[in-house]
Amino acid sequence: MSEDVKVLSIEAKLGLDVFDVDKEPHITVDFSICETCEQKHCLYVCPAKLYQLEDGKLTYNYEGCLECGSCLIACDKKAVKWNYPRGGFGVQYRFG
Repeated sequence: MSEDVKVLSIEAKLGLDVFDVDKEPHITVDFSICETCEQKHCLYVCPAKLYQLEDGKLTYNYEGCLECGSCLIACDKKAVKWNYPRGGFGVQYRFG
């Protein structure tokens, strides 16, 4: 057995994943509801960091979604609508 086992970081493992992006987003956000949210939990729970504040306004990107559903669960205002991408689209994990 070899002692030369290479351990990859989380970032390196995620970099191996492939995304087949659908033109129809599987995540939608009601921004009028987001404006009333003080906590903005989505900024902190998304492991792919798809939600961001730009000039005080929430923005998001569905293309790099890891399909965990964290944003749906964390949004207590129900502003986030999340479904799995249509068949054949979304993330393809390449490393375990």
